[in-house]
Amino acid sequence: MRRIELLLACGPLLAAGPCESLSSLVLRNGSVSHVETVPAGAFKLPQSATTPQLFATLPEFCRVSISLKPSPDSDIRVEVWLPASGWNGKYMGVGNGGWSGAISYPALARAIGRGYAAASTDTGHQGGSAEFALGHPEKLIDFGWRAVHLMTLSAKAAMASYYGNAPKYSYWNGCSSGGKQGLMEAQRFPEDYNGIIAGAPANYWTHLMVSGVWIGQATLKDASSYIPKEKYGILHAAAIEACDSGDGVKDGVIENPVQCKFDPGVLLCKDPGATAACLTAPQVEAARKIYSGPINPRTGAKIFPGLEPGSELQWGAMAGGPAPFPITADHFRYVLFKDPRWNFKTLDFDRDVALAEKADHGLLTAIDPNLRRFSSRGGKLFLYHGWNDQLIAPRNAINYYQSVVKTMGAHVTDSVRLFMVPGMNHCAGGDGPSSFDTVKIIEDWVENGRAPDRMIAAHGPPAAPDRTRPLCPYPQAARYSGSGSTDDAANFVCAAPVR
Repeated sequence: MRRIELLLACGPLLAAGPCESLSSLVLRNGSVSHVETVPAGAFKLPQSATTPQLFATLPEFCRVSISLKPSPDSDIRVEVWLPASGWNGKYMGVGNGGWSGAISYPALARAIGRGYAAASTDTGHQGGSAEFALGHPEKLIDFGWRAVHLMTLSAKAAMASYYGNAPKYSYWNGCSSGGKQGLMEAQRFPEDYNGIIAGAPANYWTHLMVSGVWIGQATLKDASSYIPKEKYGILHAAAIEACDSGDGVKDGVIENPVQCKFDPGVLLCKDPGATAACLTAPQVEAARKIYSGPINPRTGAKIFPGLEPGSELQWGAMAGGPAPFPITADHFRYVLFKDPRWNFKTLDFDRDVALAEKADHGLLTAIDPNLRRFSSRGGKLFLYHGWNDQLIAPRNAINYYQSVVKTMGAHVTDSVRLFMVPGMNHCAGGDGPSSFDTVKIIEDWVENGRAPDRMIAAHGPPAAPDRTRPLCPYPQAARYSGSGSTDDAANFVCAAPVR
């Protein structure tokens, strides 16, 4: 693939120059559209008169807005934030979510709050729908991979001009679509980043989109199959009852759902006239489909994993209707079938899945397991995924990790590690300890050679968490030692899961 180059307008500086000097930075694929110095604590979100606390504590920084046009139909917007003082010498690219049509201002703020220079892109369009892709194949390429790569190059160019030095280390930090973006970078442009944090990656994009429609059909295609949100708690309680104690501790969190054999059929209503506290037969079948994930009706092959026991309280986004999850349905409306009136009930899980794969050919999907170019440069990939994820089935991350191990061998753990997080929802939150410092982890791995063997996650307020628990590199899981508080990580060990 032809490398897209950037040309600097001015030579290196010995120290941070005036922010306004960056207005003369020349980029082969675009231009600087706006430059401003933002005083400490003065940044306000666009179209907002308020300054949230996250931004009120920021130092003074140089805000650079860039417009990139690698094709006649491209309009990629990028923002680069450069601390005016106290730069740690490092760069962080931050990811997006869903169809990714916005600058990620909170993520930029968190990055420069740690001393980083940082960049974010809207990936070439505005808004959260895939409607932009209809009739605009170049914009789809921008979204798929080009915008993030060009953002990375332009951000490094801005840093070299402003500080007089390229960053010592470059990191990517993203979850969901941002996790996919990180994997796309590792696979296509392994020289862009030294370390990549990829949470809950939406990397098997086409099959993930199929999964969303599968769940939508399970509960919305036939009214009798609809599971009211009031019954999510019934399902969740039954799953916890069946699987919670598998790790030796009853704490309301399923440590390893793979070992769970929960069947929603235990909730089948016995009295047809009393269904408030049970599931009807069509509802049981719908729940089974959600747990199983999409299956090819002709071959029986599994297309994508299902949601896990423990995730039920969050099922509303995918199964609650009145239509399938918009992010997934949009793929078929605007990308595959190019018909805004497309009806989700018509998706064929044999023919249409094959059609989606053929049409994508790696544009949006990032499942290449060969990361040798990335690892040979010393790159480190930190993957994590919450077991209670309600939007992207957690076993997708396991499947990708296992494909990398199969391709590259067991020594791949020197450069790639996966951590599954019990009780964590999509990217954050949930019943289990899900607060951990991914940036510190990747920094220590890249800069000091200390691979993460055990991490401590917390639940509750940061200043006074009510529970801590170790997170372990897959396939290990936390196991209670048998004594001491079960809310204290010190009383757990990382061990191979019990078979």
